[in-house]
Amino acid sequence: MPGLYLLALLASLVGVGLLDRRFGLALWRDRRTTVIATVIGTVFFLAWDAVGIATGVFVKGDSALLLGLDLAPHLPVEEPVFLLFLSYLALVLYGAAGRMRSRREGAS
Repeated sequence: MPGLYLLALLASLVGVGLLDRRFGLALWRDRRTTVIATVIGTVFFLAWDAVGIATGVFVKGDSALLLGLDLAPHLPVEEPVFLLFLSYLALVLYGAAGRMRSRREGAS
C-alpha cells in the first residue's frame, strides 16, 4: 500500500507531539530552541544522506510502502519526514531523561 510508511511516520510524529504536550518535554517547554535544534538535526542528517548517496553507500530499496516520489535520486520523500521525526524524538527523550534525573535527585 503506497504511502503507508509516510502515514506511519506522521502518526508517530503526532504521538510524540502529544506526549511532549502532555509532559512539556521539548516543544511545549521551549518552542524556539526545539524548532532550531530539530531543523539543525534534520539538515545535518540530510547532508549525511547526500554524502552517503553520492558515495554509493546509501541506496533506496524497493518497497510497496513508499509513495514512489523521490526528492533526488535514492532520496524518497519520506526520508526528510523520518529525519525530522528522529530529531524531534531525540529532543523529547532528552527532556524526559532530564526530568527523570531531576526527580531522582529531588527524592534523594
